[in-house]
Amino acid sequence: MSKRTRKQIEPTAEDLSNVEFETSEEVDVVHTFDSMGLGEELLRGIYSYVVSSLIMLTLGNTAGFEKPSAIQQRAIKQIVKGRDVIAQAQSGTGKTATFSIAVLQSLDISLRETQALILSPTRELAVQIQKVVLALGDYLNVQCHACIGGTNVGEDIRKLDYGQHVVSGTPGRVFDMIRRRNLRTRSIKMLVLDEADEMLNKGFKEQLYDIYRYLPPGAQVVLLSATLPHEILEMTSKFMTDPIRILVKRDELTLEGIKQFFVAVDREEWKFDTLCDLYDTLTITQAVIFCNTRRKVDWLAEKLKEANFTVSSMHGEMEQKERDAIMKEFRGGASRLLISTDVFARGLDIPQVSLVVNYDLPNNRELYIHRIGRSGRFGRKGVAINFVKSDDIRILRDIEQYYATQIDEMPMNAAE
Repeated sequence: MSKRTRKQIEPTAEDLSNVEFETSEEVDVVHTFDSMGLGEELLRGIYSYVVSSLIMLTLGNTAGFEKPSAIQQRAIKQIVKGRDVIAQAQSGTGKTATFSIAVLQSLDISLRETQALILSPTRELAVQIQKVVLALGDYLNVQCHACIGGTNVGEDIRKLDYGQHVVSGTPGRVFDMIRRRNLRTRSIKMLVLDEADEMLNKGFKEQLYDIYRYLPPGAQVVLLSATLPHEILEMTSKFMTDPIRILVKRDELTLEGIKQFFVAVDREEWKFDTLCDLYDTLTITQAVIFCNTRRKVDWLAEKLKEANFTVSSMHGEMEQKERDAIMKEFRGGASRLLISTDVFARGLDIPQVSLVVNYDLPNNRELYIHRIGRSGRFGRKGVAINFVKSDDIRILRDIEQYYATQIDEMPMNAAE
């Protein structure tokens, strides 16, 4: 991997506004994993991982994924070559496996030091990425640790002192470990920023810049983001050198195979009866219901339990162990409904989810795609239903315009 110096020139607002967001011309398409120049043990890990239901989602091909997903065909080779990469990719495109495969290919396993650092906005996503890295790297003897808040600091220190090839974590805990000098950055050659837009939304901007300052000057940067607001472009101009762009147009961002509807509800208190009627009407394996506040999650979960539904609920103020237990319970099918705030909305894969209900429309239109992206991955049909009061119509139309999509009123025969 070539060493590069960091870019010092500050961009102007005009520079950023003139960027054309299309895939770079030099990006070629590699149609099979075998053609990517990957190591034999890594390929073995990729192909053996197909037996797990998680990889069917993450790698994007339930039939055996001889064919990588679109982003994998374009991005893996460029990352392995050492190029800085900006990939505009939402949940459900196979992006986690994209950077995980590239990270694993870049490692020197004989060197028991952190060589790749993967940052993501939520603890759940950081843990899921760790699991993907370990599964894909099963034949490499790779060490990968999830460095996240809400867990025992002493355990983090012990694991990091043991030596980890890859660290997947949230910015707050990772920066804390770097400051304590338990996470040594001298051998890091790749920084991956997953869900970069959401990390900025959560207020991690300063910590991301602080972490970057601790990295060796030649570190490669890979950034993945569903949307590319100004702050992201500003960050890429400071962190990256001549990046390759692998981007999709905004009107392609809504995942195919998901039917989107809205249900007009005159009053807030009528939403509950509407939800119960929906559940009776539709054939549902499992469903996720999104609310905007912790209080409403707790209230709705209690109401549904009183109505004899099997319900799990989750929000960001729960202890990490409790959230993990709830996720395990829901994945195992112990409950058919998961009620959550947006802590669940990014990057988590549950294959049986066939319905997403936005009990509340998201406060941030950029979250909409992450919520409905739960429901119809890689050809499995899904339904997304939005409960809309009269004062929500403007927000709904704004979402339609933003994603160049159409959300129709739910017909009587939606069950078909």
